[in-house]
Order: sequence, then structure tokens, then C-alpha cells
Amino acid sequence: MRVLVVEDEQLLADAIAGGLRRHAMAVDVVYDGGAALERATVNEYDVIVLDRDLPTLPGDTVCSTLTASGSDSRILMLTAATAVSERVAGLGLGADDYLTKPFAFAELVARIQALGRRARPAPPPVLERAGIRLDPHRCTVTRDGVPISLSRKEFAVLEELLRAAGGVVSAEHLLEKAWDENTDPFTGVVRYTIMMLRRKLGDPPVVETEAGVGYCIR
Repeated sequence: MRVLVVEDEQLLADAIAGGLRRHAMAVDVVYDGGAALERATVNEYDVIVLDRDLPTLPGDTVCSTLTASGSDSRILMLTAATAVSERVAGLGLGADDYLTKPFAFAELVARIQALGRRARPAPPPVLERAGIRLDPHRCTVTRDGVPISLSRKEFAVLEELLRAAGGVVSAEHLLEKAWDENTDPFTGVVRYTIMMLRRKLGDPPVVETEAGVGYCIR
């Protein structure tokens, strides 16, 4: 899942991003509304965590602009305002969910994961193929019942391959979903992660390469 965090309190924004990355999410961070609109038009985000009180452009304007443009990104609006009328107004602008500050981080993660499931065709609760079983919510992977320990990036790549249900997934798509915008697309990081994933999944190999196209699990 790829997430954009829009929050002008930099320490809070960076803390949220760091926590989400520990849940195998690819996270970009901006600190004002203008930058948020710019990134959202360049990158495809599953979920945008949007603070309502922002410099340059307020979160309300960002939300209504994205909604009017037909963006597929789900918007989780953050605010210090607790009044019901404020929450209703935020949802009326096109936000998909609303969370008041201060909040429990576990609740933020759960809400983002729920919105992420709505941002694409709903997968089964557990992804299974070729003897591999991946539980996105418990962040666990087994092959033929044997637990496998994966890094966050390996887990994210495997999840995208399993979601494709036998289809070929391009390296560009994996970069889009598993890494943030600071990743150099020419570093070979996808190829290296696939190599490590194959090694950890063991024999017989299940991750196939379609030359010039991408990767798949048949």
C-alpha cells in the first residue's frame, strides 16, 4: 500500500510515516497543502492522511479538489476539532474517514488498512497461492505451513504478487506500491528484493520472471 502523509507538524508527520513503514507501507510525506496536491497528481496513492489545518492550502481545499478531480485515493482527514459538526463538514467535502487528534496509532493503522482495502478490488482476508499463505493483517507468511520471516519490502512485494492472482506485475508497479518517491528507480532494488524473496521462499521456485515485463506467481 502507498500512503501520502500531509501534516504541517513535521515531528508528528515523520513519526506517523516511520510507524506506517514498519507496517510494510510505502510512505511519502509533505508538510503543506500545495505540495500535497502536487504529489497526488504525480503519484498514485491508495490512502492520503490529510491534516485539516495546513499552510498554503487548507486541508479542506485539498480534499475537495482531489474529490472533484475524480481521484481514486481514499482520504483520511485528521483534525484537532472534536465537534460533530466539524466531522460532518469534513466528510461532506469528500473525505472517506475522519480521525481526531490526539489518536491512538493502532487505530490510525487500522483505519488506513481499511481504507486501503476499499481503494482497490477487495482481496480475500488471507492471500494464498502455490502453497504460500500471506495474512496482511497479522503480517505473517507461511509456505506449506512453515513460517517465513520477510523484511518489510519483501513482504510488500510478495503481497502485490499474490494480489495479482497469477498475473504479471511490472517492476514499475512494485516500485510504486512498495517504495516511496525517494527510491532511485535505476538502483535495481526491485531485482534484489525479488532475489532475496526467492531465496527465503525456498524450493521449488515460485516467483517467475517474464523477461521485459515483470514478475508473477503462477
